[in-house]
Amino acid sequence: MTISAGLEQLRRCHIGVDLGATRTRVFVKGSGLVVDQPSAAAVNTKTGALIAVGELAEQMTGRTPGYIRVVRPISGGTVVDIEVGRRMLRALLGDKVRRALRRKPRLRAAVCVPHDADPLARRAATETLLGLGARRVELVDSLIAAAVGSGLPVERAEATMILACGAATTQIAVLSLGAVVTAERVPVGGEAIDNAIVQLLRQRHELLLATQSVRPLHVALSGNGLTPAGPEWAEIQGRDVITGLPRSVHVDTAEVRDAVRTPLVGMLDGIGRVLRDCPPDLVADLADQGVMLVGGSALLPGLDQTLRDATGMPVRIAERPDLCAVLGLGALVEGKVEPMILDPLGVA
Repeated sequence: MTISAGLEQLRRCHIGVDLGATRTRVFVKGSGLVVDQPSAAAVNTKTGALIAVGELAEQMTGRTPGYIRVVRPISGGTVVDIEVGRRMLRALLGDKVRRALRRKPRLRAAVCVPHDADPLARRAATETLLGLGARRVELVDSLIAAAVGSGLPVERAEATMILACGAATTQIAVLSLGAVVTAERVPVGGEAIDNAIVQLLRQRHELLLATQSVRPLHVALSGNGLTPAGPEWAEIQGRDVITGLPRSVHVDTAEVRDAVRTPLVGMLDGIGRVLRDCPPDLVADLADQGVMLVGGSALLPGLDQTLRDATGMPVRIAERPDLCAVLGLGALVEGKVEPMILDPLGVA
């Protein structure tokens, strides 16, 4: 079943929301992108009070006393805690935006959901938006929204392939005539890649490292990506496994490249399954059109070259891969998309 609203219904929406596991983004019709914050909320477990959301809550991760818990109400594009999700979204919007939305007599909202979202996941997304006062919520396939936001010609009768690289999962799909022909979701994303780096440092260097601290290694990789090069080193600080004291080590980024390749095997297997399920005529189109990478994890240095070497197809990274879904949703809400794209898709 296609999870996407019709184009005419989307044009009646006032806001578009992309509930990501890492970041929450909100597009308001006529105002553009008004919220781009981490999907995190700090909650006082004794009183239930919401202490902080977004960037401030993200900074509290791993640094709070026992009675303060940093909650991530969204996982894999699905709302797993509706109440906290509502409160977080309400706080992220702020008083000014909420007042402007309350003036809408019949507030309509559009929200991205994963392509294979089950009824419970779709209901959770709907309930979260209804909690903001929306009278009607349209569900939009996140793959369609990301394809529109990346500038892919999804309305044409030719194949385009998209990889939406999220924090917890990667969605792989072939699209044609504004619809998903075949799709696959694999449990490999930015978190799996970061965890592979954390395990490397623990096993080879006896260093405990928070996943938020792996960014310096991503930067060190940016010169040559995931392809081997000359000796490169990055200094990483963490906690010694044995003594518990702070310690810094120099890590050879060649080791990191090898560790990162392991979780990418699942992504490559997913691409193979999608291509096997795709009609031969559309696969022939992909030889020229190639693959478009979207999502925050698409920015991992060298990921595009690794996929290019493994598949033999052209691989491109969208201009703003992390914003593709919300910008595509905004284009649909503002009616900037050709009418033929979403008309056949039906209402969720």
